[in-house]
Amino acid sequence: MRRINKNVFFIVVVLIAVFALLTFMGVSTTYADIETKIIKSVDDIRWGIDISGGVDVTFSPPEGVEASSEQMDAAKAALEMRLVNLGITDYELYVDKADYDIIVRFPWQAGEEEFDPEAAVEELGEMAELTFREGYEMDDLGQPSGVTAENVIVTGDHVVSATVSYMIDELTNEIQYGVSLELDSEGAQSFAEATSRLAESSGVISTWMDYDCISYATVSEAISDGKAFISGDFTYDSAKELADKISAGALPYKLVTSNFRVISATMGVGARNAMLIAGLIAFIVVCLYMIAMYRLPGVIASIALVGQVVGSIACITGFFGNIPSFTLTIPGIAGIVLSIGMGVDANVLTFERIKEELRSGKTINSALELGYKRAWTSIFDGNLTIVFVAIILMGAFGPPDSLLAKAMSWLYFAFPATIEGTIYSFGYTLLVGVILNFVFGVSASRLMLASISKFKAMRNPKLYGGVSVE
Repeated sequence: MRRINKNVFFIVVVLIAVFALLTFMGVSTTYADIETKIIKSVDDIRWGIDISGGVDVTFSPPEGVEASSEQMDAAKAALEMRLVNLGITDYELYVDKADYDIIVRFPWQAGEEEFDPEAAVEELGEMAELTFREGYEMDDLGQPSGVTAENVIVTGDHVVSATVSYMIDELTNEIQYGVSLELDSEGAQSFAEATSRLAESSGVISTWMDYDCISYATVSEAISDGKAFISGDFTYDSAKELADKISAGALPYKLVTSNFRVISATMGVGARNAMLIAGLIAFIVVCLYMIAMYRLPGVIASIALVGQVVGSIACITGFFGNIPSFTLTIPGIAGIVLSIGMGVDANVLTFERIKEELRSGKTINSALELGYKRAWTSIFDGNLTIVFVAIILMGAFGPPDSLLAKAMSWLYFAFPATIEGTIYSFGYTLLVGVILNFVFGVSASRLMLASISKFKAMRNPKLYGGVSVE
């Protein structure tokens, strides 16, 4: 600790301050009407169903259809992709193959006040089968008929990629959005043969999603490069929605909603606000107590606790724009509060050791070094126990296909898979908080205290709770 420079204190404080600013404010860029998140802010926290409200839905196959295990796995994979495309990354989804049910739970989307849960569920259950068909014939119900019903040129199974694209209208100079498709070799060959034949008679190719025609175009020349463009009256959002549906793939069968429940957020929001206010007040009181009891080390501990809280928030939002955010539930908030308590406990153990060393006549440097060294074993043992508990909770109540669940499958082999997001959230925030306690509550506070003690004005043992120098 004698080698630590005076400037280290200011460097650590500035790093924590910048980290806090980025975590709370975020960084984003906007191009036209598209916002790209570089660093997420607290506004990107995804609140759990118990706080923000959400949807609990059970999907089943149509009456008379007994889905195979492979079909249910395919439906699960397609639903997962659709949920991600909708911006819902914190869903709970599991399959009950005995009853042919797929259960999905997800919270309302952050910052989306007009979120329509019924529309979201309807979109999830659509087959979303893309087809290119010959002609543009349909019956009174708008479904394909005649040649159009009989001649399917290419299906969505042959689409390699679907992306939003646009072109500039030469007459109006306005942007027209659409979806660019790239076909595999088999699809490209079928598309080339059909367009070559239809080009001779200026035939029509129509594009269908399930049984709805979304566009049609007259074929003027053969298209042999395996690329197609779906045009229409699209906005960027509607074009992206279509591209996402195509990318996710079609469901093997139509999903029927057998149980649908919208969970109110009124009680949860009140509980969340109460917990946040109580947590803030408790945080301030704890900081004032530590400053009053331990003086300078108490100030250092308060700065380290700020870093620990900010780190917990960053791990929940994902911090970086390309990392999915984590669902924060009321038990998750409790996990953060508990981990802060562990951080306070670690500081109290250390500072009491430092006071003891100072009162026994040790110098400032020796007292700091011995205080941290002798408190380390107790801090490590206590936090390690909490880490084990958090890992067990995450393994037992997390998604069955998660890394922890797979690693601990030997422990739960006799029990059915259980997904309980609130308990999983508690385990996650507790685990993150304890790890951050080692980073900020132990390492960062030690660096700051050792650094600031190099200043002559900070060499008085009274500032550390010791006996004042006469």
